[in-house]
Amino acid sequence: MAERVPELINQAFQTAVSGRSGPVVLALPEDMLRDRCVATVAGPYHAVRAHPGAADLAELRRLLAAAARPMMLVGGSGWSDEACRDIAGFARVNDLPVCCSFRRQDIVDNRLPCFVGDLGTGASPALVARFKEADLVLAVGARIGEITSQSYSLLGIPDPDKVLIHVHTAAEELGRVFRPSLAIQSGMPEFAAAAAALPPVAPPRWSSWREAARAEYEAGLVPSPSPSGGLLDLGEIMGWLRDRLPDDAIVTSDAGNFSGWPNRFLQYRRPGRQLGPTSGAMGYGVPAAVAAKLVHPDRLVVGFCGDGGFMMTGQELMTAMLEGTGPVILVFNNTMYGTIRMHQERRFPGRVVGTALKNPDFVALAHAYGVFGAAVTRTEEFAPAFEEAASLSRGAIIELKIDAEAITTRTTLSEIRRRAEARQAQRGEA
Repeated sequence: MAERVPELINQAFQTAVSGRSGPVVLALPEDMLRDRCVATVAGPYHAVRAHPGAADLAELRRLLAAAARPMMLVGGSGWSDEACRDIAGFARVNDLPVCCSFRRQDIVDNRLPCFVGDLGTGASPALVARFKEADLVLAVGARIGEITSQSYSLLGIPDPDKVLIHVHTAAEELGRVFRPSLAIQSGMPEFAAAAAALPPVAPPRWSSWREAARAEYEAGLVPSPSPSGGLLDLGEIMGWLRDRLPDDAIVTSDAGNFSGWPNRFLQYRRPGRQLGPTSGAMGYGVPAAVAAKLVHPDRLVVGFCGDGGFMMTGQELMTAMLEGTGPVILVFNNTMYGTIRMHQERRFPGRVVGTALKNPDFVALAHAYGVFGAAVTRTEEFAPAFEEAASLSRGAIIELKIDAEAITTRTTLSEIRRRAEARQAQRGEA
């Protein structure tokens, strides 16, 4: 009945923002759409989130006090700026090392001494090793899924080989894969506020553990010479951007191997400034950047895209043109679907199919859209191109012409193929 539409829309919003937030589909039959009725006011929706209990908080503090090598993992959704301040404050007073789940690097300011890195697709080997060595993991908001758990290798299944305290908004996520020592169902603002109010564990026994983890993270921010050689050093460019971007800049990322460079070398902080698909969906980067610029026209928005992902949804720059403003889009052009090519070389070295791309002239395309365009082939060309793009309000496309060998921040395509061929030879495969 058409009279129920306000009621059902209210329920949809209520469901979308309660517990683990997410989209809701409301299906309306076509014949009902022609009905006429008097709409009633349903009133505003109210989010419903669980709060941590006093007994759970006391047990959390007891377990933490007994640890020698703790690690906090933050992630998931539902984080407000206040909640991020609270959880960072809890980490700092307890001198806890904090890492983040995939593409959730802006929950805790990366410049704080407690931040030690991210468990994403290109996680630091040092952080992975340290996470395995931890005797307690406090996971707050993160589902501890495939990418964050490094293909479910960081913790034992179903019983981890360490104390696991898991805090999540959805009860069905607690113990779904890893059985925690302590499970707490809570919203992120509610838990962060309660944790920040707890008396600190004093004195913490793990200060040197946190300091070493932080030192490893900071060492990883220093780019080594590009593994592929070449004239365009992406690590150096990302280091320049890390120092150049203002505190409130918004960074969006598409899916693909290129994202390893902004994930590893940029630093993220509050207010929230990282937007990326945790599902690995290509085509996200440009629409997210355009939307972010429309919502925050006064903030610098930089979108990172591979050439394949850009060609899926780059036409959304039309929306930016209509509104008279736009983001700066960096297109990493290696003329291929890099992630798929990498997996082909790992599994079937030398047998490549369907990953080569024939791209348009990206600078000419930028001009066709009426935005600034530049092609960068050398490291020293990037800074002036970016400064000009950032000074304009109408948007920009900067093409980074990168060597196909530069497949990740730590290795090359040829090295991946060589290792795969060596494994085949050991197994006696053709």
